[in-house]
Amino acid sequence: MPGGVAVHAAGLSLEGGHGPVYRDVGLDAPAGSLTALAGQAGSGRTSLLLTLAGRMRPTSGVLTVAGQARPWAIRRVAALGLVDGVNDLEGSLTVREHVHERSRGLFWNARSRARAAAALERAGLDLSPDDRTLVRELGREQRVRLGVALALLDGPGLLVLDNVDAGLPGDRRDALWATLEDLAAQGLTVVAACTESPLPRTLRLGGPGLPEPAEPVEPAELLGAVGLLEAAEPLSAVRIPEAAELPEPAEATAPEAVEHPGDPVRTGTAPDPGDTGARDRDGSGDAPGEEGRR
Repeated sequence: MPGGVAVHAAGLSLEGGHGPVYRDVGLDAPAGSLTALAGQAGSGRTSLLLTLAGRMRPTSGVLTVAGQARPWAIRRVAALGLVDGVNDLEGSLTVREHVHERSRGLFWNARSRARAAAALERAGLDLSPDDRTLVRELGREQRVRLGVALALLDGPGLLVLDNVDAGLPGDRRDALWATLEDLAAQGLTVVAACTESPLPRTLRLGGPGLPEPAEPVEPAELLGAVGLLEAAEPLSAVRIPEAAELPEPAEATAPEAVEHPGDPVRTGTAPDPGDTGARDRDGSGDAPGEEGRR
């Protein structure tokens, strides 16, 4: 099992179209530690998570993970657990299908099944790798744990996940935090975002410099905001010609197909989950979009 990696951030900031998403963040997470990012909706916690995992580029500041500063190098050692609106599980697929899809190698054999069973056990999910339960039939806690198990199949040194305390009663939140503490005790570095944290190692986001929006921004609205790395170009980045620009069709002939001119225009440096934009389901896509904030 791979060892954890150290995470160092200093003066890390991300600017969106409506102001700062997060600002002057400092974080030192030793290998094998569990750190909580606590903040309300709009505090920038999801964007910060994605930045730490190499999926989003900050506007300024220093970030190293396992001594690496380039996003592509960070992505090699960092894996995403469940991040709502970013790498949601497919409800119409079974647990078995998700596990098979994420497992390494071309063939499913006894070795790959054993790896998957071990990942599910470490994530605290009492299901078999061959379980045919549809994901939409799982409870919130089970989906979070399945997301953790799928991330563990990548053999990461850093695991990040969002909304750890969302939609769970107190005892189940405690159980989930206990599982993350166990993973850290096994050597994995874990950074988890939440609204309220019970952990002594907690970085609290928001405050006077970062007022919360009147209405929380949904991750789906933010995805293309400031450019999620390796994401598809959003439609809004393409100029659509006005009707006056379109040529008139010739008489008595079928209307001519008209191509929309203009190449996609890329703006911004990194997306904040809460603005629209396309992305890979596992959050590993690679093209910037427009600006916004979460």
